[in-house]
Amino acid sequence: MDWITGIQKAIDYVEDHLTDEIVYEEIAKRAYSSSFHFQRIFHVICGFTLGDYIRIRRLSLAGRELAESNAKVIDIALKYGYDTPESFSRAFTRFHGSSPIQVKNGAAVKSFSRLSVKLALSGGTIMDYRMETKEAFDLIVKKKRFPKNTELTTVEITGFWAECSKDGTIDKIIRYADDKIFGKNIVGVSFEYEGDDSEFPYGIGASYGGNKITDHDLSVVSIPAHTYVVFQCVGKMPEAFQKTCQYICTEFFPTSEYQPIGLEFEAYPSPDVQNPDYTCEIWVAVEKKK
Repeated sequence: MDWITGIQKAIDYVEDHLTDEIVYEEIAKRAYSSSFHFQRIFHVICGFTLGDYIRIRRLSLAGRELAESNAKVIDIALKYGYDTPESFSRAFTRFHGSSPIQVKNGAAVKSFSRLSVKLALSGGTIMDYRMETKEAFDLIVKKKRFPKNTELTTVEITGFWAECSKDGTIDKIIRYADDKIFGKNIVGVSFEYEGDDSEFPYGIGASYGGNKITDHDLSVVSIPAHTYVVFQCVGKMPEAFQKTCQYICTEFFPTSEYQPIGLEFEAYPSPDVQNPDYTCEIWVAVEKKK
């Protein structure tokens, strides 16, 4: 399945379940992706989070129902996932600019239409990339587990990086690292292929050089052999990273013979991410489209 079709199937699933409890992992499965990876790509492409989309679509539909029917406010609140009329009224008023009662009395409502993925004429972007085929290798990492069915943003991941930099974890990783795979870069990676149904682990690490590990908060993970497309990302973070990801998702993969398989590394050479000439790499594991 190509990336565009997968995103559309995921959006269709959301739309079909707006009055149900929505499990983020189930959405991501429609795109053959992990919850973390799908939420991040969705945010890059759309400019708002998956959670924002779900909330605003529900409030949009709730506004239309209140304006066009005799439904009670409490029934609409419960239908769209709010535990109390008060919490519904607060969210409703923030979005529409009018309370549910005011809307029932004729106040205007806002409309937020459903997303539809379309292939549009775009491109003209020049971006260097290279193909790398790597045999299986070991990664030395510090992991942190995040609940799968929660809204994930760059804030959580950025906070984990800041924590590892402050407490000396990155310095410890460097002591065990070699430069065979990623050079001297430190990498971020999501391990969607391990863990239980409720969590996914995100790791910060480096290619493992083989020295005996005496720091018990670090672990070694075996990465299977893969082919990667490697993109260079130049500029101040996180803007340059988001721009590169948008290109990868909206221009490269829709027209490429390859598709992502869910494993991705972000390779950073230093913490100097505010430098306008900062250069890092995004490694995306791929396979040929069937």
